[in-house]
Amino acid sequence: MKSGLSGVGAAKVAAVILALAILAVLPLLTSSNYLLGVAVSGLLMTVAAAALNLVYGFAGLLSFAQLGFWGVGAYCSAITVMDAGGSFWAGVLVAAGVNGLLGLAFGYPILRTRTHAFVVATITFALLCNLVARDWISVTRGPLGIPGLPPPRLLGYEIEGSARFFYIVLGYAVLALCFLYVLETSRIGLTLKAIKQNETLAQSQGISPLPYKLAVFTIAAVITGMAGAVFAFHLRVVDPLIFDFYYMQTFLIIVIIGGTGSFWGVVLAGAAMVVLPEALRFSNDLRMVIYGAILVAAMLLMPRGVAGWIEDRRLASLRANLR
Repeated sequence: MKSGLSGVGAAKVAAVILALAILAVLPLLTSSNYLLGVAVSGLLMTVAAAALNLVYGFAGLLSFAQLGFWGVGAYCSAITVMDAGGSFWAGVLVAAGVNGLLGLAFGYPILRTRTHAFVVATITFALLCNLVARDWISVTRGPLGIPGLPPPRLLGYEIEGSARFFYIVLGYAVLALCFLYVLETSRIGLTLKAIKQNETLAQSQGISPLPYKLAVFTIAAVITGMAGAVFAFHLRVVDPLIFDFYYMQTFLIIVIIGGTGSFWGVVLAGAAMVVLPEALRFSNDLRMVIYGAILVAAMLLMPRGVAGWIEDRRLASLRANLR
């Protein structure tokens, strides 16, 4: 059994190394700004989905506030650079700081509410962020947004072009996902799962759920806000459309298809959910219809996501071997 487990672990390590190697050489394999743009969007949305998975999959909190943090991060970075004269790096740090404070200030009261009230509160927060972006014209420029975001600079050199920017995104995605993996596989992750499964039982064992929930809610806010900040510089413009529900829908679909509470399932689903719509462009008229049909079929065939389906196959194999 131990050798089998070690074999699975070795296979995971080999798969991760192979995936990183492919991503590292991707700008060398293609000069297409379109393909690199798809890869950038995929990496950032996978990071945001993984942050949502920390809140939803581990803590059991269905939070639509991630959309608000995503957009706030984008605006914070843009305003820091365009109005305050800061650098791209300073903008990303400001986005992290502002979202961290928002996560603490907003999370502390709403985490005391019941499930349905929590969901409604997070949706309200996302809508409020959208209204502020649209109506606070003196700061956000309203519907016109903030265009012309400059390329990042590093050591005095402009990181111009999709290929160079791709490596910034890849670096952030690797760091963020590694942090989330370590967190979710630690005792904190196990504690969060215990709280999600039976909060009353966890309390009886001396665990206070609120600090854990507030911590992961804030961490997810910071990671999502930083992803939104980087995404704004990928688009070179930020406007109220950054709060479009399409982004939240994508994050949630990735988590559900990957399997709530599964780190690797969400990462694999993130890659698939970005590649799949592009692969269906052979039929522009039916592309979204086919995409929707595939999602419905995936939900029917794998109600617990990719991770749940794999686990079911593993258990079925073990039962067959024991007979």
